[in-house]
Amino acid sequence: MAKADTGIRSRNLYDPASSKPFKLSRSKIERFLECPRCFYLDRRRGIEPPGPAPYTLNNAVDTLMKAEFDQHRLSQTPHPCVAAAGLALVPFQHPELETWRTNLTGMKCLHEQTNFLITGAVDDIWTDGKGELTIVDYKATSLQAKITKSFAYRDSYKRQLEIYQWLLRGNGFNVNDTAYLVYVNARKDRNAFDCRLDFDLTLIPCEANAGWVDDCIRQAWQCLQGEDFPQASATCEYCKYRSAAQSLEPSST
Repeated sequence: MAKADTGIRSRNLYDPASSKPFKLSRSKIERFLECPRCFYLDRRRGIEPPGPAPYTLNNAVDTLMKAEFDQHRLSQTPHPCVAAAGLALVPFQHPELETWRTNLTGMKCLHEQTNFLITGAVDDIWTDGKGELTIVDYKATSLQAKITKSFAYRDSYKRQLEIYQWLLRGNGFNVNDTAYLVYVNARKDRNAFDCRLDFDLTLIPCEANAGWVDDCIRQAWQCLQGEDFPQASATCEYCKYRSAAQSLEPSST
Protein backbone atom coordinates (compact mmCIF):
# COMPACT_ATOMS: atom_id res chain seq x y z
CA MET A 1 0.00 0.00 0.00
CA ALA A 2 1.41 3.39 -0.99
CA LYS A 3 2.45 5.65 1.85
CA ALA A 4 0.26 8.72 2.21
CA ASP A 5 1.87 12.00 1.23
CA THR A 6 1.79 14.20 4.33
CA GLY A 7 3.34 17.18 2.58
CA ILE A 8 6.23 17.12 5.05
CA ARG A 9 9.67 16.43 3.61
CA SER A 10 12.56 14.99 5.58
CA ARG A 11 15.47 15.94 3.29
CA ASN A 12 17.46 19.17 3.00
CA LEU A 13 16.34 20.45 6.39
CA TYR A 14 18.52 22.54 8.66
CA ASP A 15 20.07 20.66 11.59
CA PRO A 16 21.65 22.92 14.24
CA ALA A 17 23.96 20.07 15.29
CA SER A 18 25.37 19.50 11.80
CA SER A 19 28.78 20.84 10.78
CA LYS A 20 27.99 20.54 7.08
CA PRO A 21 27.41 23.83 5.20
CA PHE A 22 23.69 24.42 4.76
CA LYS A 23 22.56 25.60 1.32
CA LEU A 24 20.31 28.65 1.47
CA SER A 25 19.07 30.24 -1.75
CA ARG A 26 18.33 33.88 -2.42
CA SER A 27 14.61 33.08 -2.66
CA LYS A 28 14.68 31.47 0.80
CA ILE A 29 16.29 34.59 2.24
CA GLU A 30 13.44 36.56 0.68
CA ARG A 31 10.99 34.14 2.32
CA PHE A 32 12.60 34.82 5.69
CA LEU A 33 12.14 38.56 5.15
CA GLU A 34 8.51 38.04 4.15
CA CYS A 35 7.63 35.75 7.07
CA PRO A 36 10.05 34.14 9.59
CA ARG A 37 7.42 31.55 10.55
CA CYS A 38 6.98 30.30 6.97
CA PHE A 39 10.78 30.26 6.57
CA TYR A 40 11.15 28.19 9.74
CA LEU A 41 8.42 25.74 8.73
CA ASP A 42 10.08 25.34 5.34
CA ARG A 43 13.79 25.03 6.20
CA ARG A 44 13.52 23.47 9.65
CA ARG A 45 10.26 21.48 9.65
CA GLY A 46 9.92 20.51 6.00
CA ILE A 47 6.62 22.26 5.24
CA GLU A 48 6.92 24.53 2.22
CA PRO A 49 4.21 27.11 1.43
CA PRO A 50 2.29 26.56 -1.83
CA GLY A 51 4.19 27.99 -4.77
CA PRO A 52 2.83 30.41 -7.38
CA ALA A 53 1.56 29.28 -10.76
CA PRO A 54 4.45 28.67 -13.18
CA TYR A 55 5.48 31.78 -15.09
CA THR A 56 5.83 29.97 -18.42
CA LEU A 57 5.47 33.05 -20.64
CA ASN A 58 7.83 35.07 -18.45
CA ASN A 59 10.32 32.21 -18.56
CA ALA A 60 10.12 32.17 -22.36
CA VAL A 61 10.84 35.91 -22.47
CA ASP A 62 13.73 35.42 -20.04
CA THR A 63 15.25 32.67 -22.20
CA LEU A 64 14.99 34.74 -25.38
CA MET A 65 16.45 37.82 -23.70
CA LYS A 66 19.43 35.80 -22.52
CA ALA A 67 19.92 34.52 -26.08
CA GLU A 68 19.76 38.09 -27.42
CA PHE A 69 22.29 39.44 -24.94
CA ASP A 70 24.49 36.38 -25.53
CA GLN A 71 24.90 37.48 -29.16
CA HIS A 72 26.44 40.70 -27.86
CA ARG A 73 28.50 38.68 -25.40
CA LEU A 74 30.11 36.84 -28.30
CA SER A 75 30.84 40.04 -30.22
CA GLN A 76 31.63 42.04 -27.05
CA THR A 77 29.37 44.87 -28.17
CA PRO A 78 26.85 46.80 -26.06
CA HIS A 79 23.19 45.93 -26.54
CA PRO A 80 21.27 48.76 -28.29
CA CYS A 81 19.36 49.59 -25.08
CA VAL A 82 22.67 49.96 -23.25
CA ALA A 83 24.23 52.08 -25.99
CA ALA A 84 21.10 54.27 -26.12
CA ALA A 85 21.51 54.92 -22.40
CA GLY A 86 25.07 56.13 -22.97
CA LEU A 87 26.61 53.24 -21.07
CA ALA A 88 29.90 51.65 -22.09
CA LEU A 89 28.93 48.20 -20.78
CA VAL A 90 29.08 44.85 -22.58
CA PRO A 91 27.90 41.39 -21.42
CA PHE A 92 30.52 39.75 -19.23
CA GLN A 93 32.36 36.65 -20.45
CA HIS A 94 33.31 34.04 -17.86
CA PRO A 95 33.66 30.23 -17.98
CA GLU A 96 31.30 29.88 -14.98
CA LEU A 97 28.57 32.16 -16.34
CA GLU A 98 26.16 29.38 -17.36
CA THR A 99 26.57 27.78 -13.93
CA TRP A 100 25.82 31.14 -12.30
CA ARG A 101 22.68 31.52 -14.43
CA THR A 102 21.30 28.02 -13.74
CA ASN A 103 18.74 27.75 -10.93
CA LEU A 104 19.96 24.42 -9.55
CA THR A 105 23.54 25.69 -9.20
CA GLY A 106 23.83 29.48 -9.36
CA MET A 107 26.57 31.55 -7.77
CA LYS A 108 27.72 30.32 -4.38
CA CYS A 109 29.42 31.94 -1.40
CA LEU A 110 29.97 30.47 2.06
CA HIS A 111 28.93 32.76 4.92
CA GLU A 112 31.52 31.57 7.42
CA GLN A 113 29.87 32.92 10.59
CA THR A 114 26.72 30.85 10.02
CA ASN A 115 28.10 28.08 7.76
CA PHE A 116 25.33 28.90 5.29
CA LEU A 117 26.19 28.33 1.63
CA ILE A 118 24.31 31.21 -0.02
CA THR A 119 23.25 30.68 -3.64
CA GLY A 120 21.52 32.70 -6.33
CA ALA A 121 21.01 32.44 -10.10
CA VAL A 122 21.70 35.77 -11.80
CA ASP A 123 20.14 36.69 -15.16
CA ASP A 124 23.12 38.59 -16.52
CA ILE A 125 26.32 40.45 -15.68
CA TRP A 126 27.81 43.34 -17.65
CA THR A 127 31.31 44.74 -17.51
CA ASP A 128 32.98 48.05 -18.28
CA GLY A 129 36.03 46.17 -19.58
CA LYS A 130 38.18 47.55 -16.75
CA GLY A 131 37.41 44.96 -14.09
CA GLU A 132 34.14 46.33 -12.68
CA LEU A 133 30.98 44.23 -13.01
CA THR A 134 27.32 45.27 -13.07
CA ILE A 135 24.43 43.03 -11.99
CA VAL A 136 21.43 42.83 -14.35
CA ASP A 137 18.02 41.22 -14.00
CA TYR A 138 15.32 40.79 -16.67
CA LYS A 139 11.68 41.51 -15.83
CA ALA A 140 8.65 40.90 -18.06
CA THR A 141 5.19 42.33 -17.45
CA SER A 142 2.15 43.75 -19.24
CA LEU A 143 0.95 47.08 -17.89
CA GLN A 144 -1.24 49.73 -19.48
CA ALA A 145 1.00 52.50 -18.19
CA LYS A 146 4.31 53.22 -19.86
CA ILE A 147 7.34 52.07 -17.89
CA THR A 148 9.98 54.77 -17.39
CA LYS A 149 13.32 54.95 -15.61
CA SER A 150 11.50 56.13 -12.48
CA PHE A 151 9.12 53.14 -12.49
CA ALA A 152 8.24 52.01 -8.94
CA TYR A 153 9.43 48.40 -9.07
CA ARG A 154 9.05 46.04 -6.11
CA ASP A 155 11.40 46.33 -3.13
CA SER A 156 12.06 42.60 -3.49
CA TYR A 157 13.62 43.23 -6.92
CA LYS A 158 16.14 45.60 -5.35
CA ARG A 159 16.96 43.03 -2.66
CA GLN A 160 17.41 40.42 -5.37
CA LEU A 161 20.01 42.57 -7.12
CA GLU A 162 21.76 43.29 -3.82
CA ILE A 163 22.12 39.62 -2.92
CA TYR A 164 23.65 38.96 -6.35
CA GLN A 165 26.09 41.81 -5.69
CA TRP A 166 26.95 40.25 -2.32
CA LEU A 167 27.58 36.88 -3.98
CA LEU A 168 29.86 38.31 -6.67
CA ARG A 169 31.83 40.32 -4.14
CA GLY A 170 32.14 37.23 -1.96
CA ASN A 171 33.80 35.54 -4.93
CA GLY A 172 36.37 38.31 -5.23
CA PHE A 173 34.86 40.47 -7.98
CA ASN A 174 34.69 44.25 -8.08
CA VAL A 175 31.01 45.18 -8.42
CA ASN A 176 29.38 48.51 -9.25
CA ASP A 177 26.76 49.72 -6.73
CA THR A 178 24.47 50.58 -9.65
CA ALA A 179 22.56 47.57 -10.96
CA TYR A 180 19.99 47.44 -13.77
CA LEU A 181 16.55 46.00 -14.41
CA VAL A 182 15.86 45.34 -18.08
CA TYR A 183 12.06 45.71 -18.08
CA VAL A 184 9.99 44.56 -21.06
CA ASN A 185 6.33 45.54 -21.13
CA ALA A 186 3.96 43.67 -23.46
CA ARG A 187 1.83 46.13 -25.40
CA LYS A 188 -1.98 45.90 -25.52
CA ASP A 189 -2.66 48.52 -28.19
CA ARG A 190 -2.61 46.17 -31.19
CA ASN A 191 -5.74 45.43 -33.25
CA ALA A 192 -5.16 41.69 -33.14
CA PHE A 193 -3.03 39.08 -31.43
CA ASP A 194 -1.70 37.52 -34.69
CA CYS A 195 0.21 34.96 -32.62
CA ARG A 196 2.72 37.51 -31.36
CA LEU A 197 3.40 39.93 -28.52
CA ASP A 198 5.21 43.23 -28.97
CA PHE A 199 7.21 44.67 -26.09
CA ASP A 200 8.62 48.03 -25.08
CA LEU A 201 12.02 47.75 -23.38
CA THR A 202 13.14 50.09 -20.60
CA LEU A 203 16.49 50.06 -18.83
CA ILE A 204 15.98 51.00 -15.17
CA PRO A 205 19.00 51.84 -12.98
CA CYS A 206 18.91 50.74 -9.35
CA GLU A 207 21.23 52.22 -6.73
CA ALA A 208 21.76 49.09 -4.68
CA ASN A 209 23.34 48.63 -1.27
CA ALA A 210 24.10 45.08 -0.12
CA GLY A 211 25.15 46.19 3.37
CA TRP A 212 22.09 44.54 4.96
CA VAL A 213 22.79 41.04 3.62
CA ASP A 214 25.30 39.84 6.25
CA ASP A 215 23.03 40.79 9.14
CA CYS A 216 20.02 39.23 7.44
CA ILE A 217 21.85 35.91 7.01
CA ARG A 218 22.77 35.93 10.70
CA GLN A 219 19.12 36.62 11.63
CA ALA A 220 17.96 33.75 9.39
CA TRP A 221 20.50 31.46 11.08
CA GLN A 222 19.26 32.53 14.52
CA CYS A 223 15.69 31.84 13.40
CA LEU A 224 16.57 28.23 12.58
CA GLN A 225 18.55 27.55 15.76
CA GLY A 226 15.69 27.10 18.23
CA GLU A 227 12.81 24.69 18.65
CA ASP A 228 10.18 27.40 19.13
CA PHE A 229 8.17 28.60 16.16
CA PRO A 230 8.84 32.27 15.24
CA GLN A 231 6.09 34.85 15.15
CA ALA A 232 4.23 35.04 11.83
CA SER A 233 4.44 38.20 9.78
CA ALA A 234 1.31 40.34 10.05
CA THR A 235 1.21 40.60 6.25
CA CYS A 236 1.76 36.91 5.44
CA GLU A 237 -1.16 35.63 3.34
CA TYR A 238 -0.28 31.98 4.03
CA CYS A 239 -0.29 32.44 7.79
CA LYS A 240 -3.52 34.45 7.73
CA TYR A 241 -5.18 31.68 5.72
CA ARG A 242 -3.91 28.96 8.05
CA SER A 243 -5.07 30.87 11.13
CA ALA A 244 -8.53 31.53 9.67
CA ALA A 245 -8.97 27.91 8.53
CA GLN A 246 -7.89 26.49 11.90
CA SER A 247 -10.38 28.72 13.70
CA LEU A 248 -13.23 27.13 11.70
CA GLU A 249 -12.09 23.52 11.55
CA PRO A 250 -13.50 21.08 14.13
CA SER A 251 -11.14 20.13 16.93
CA SER A 252 -9.42 16.77 16.49
CA THR A 253 -10.11 16.03 20.12
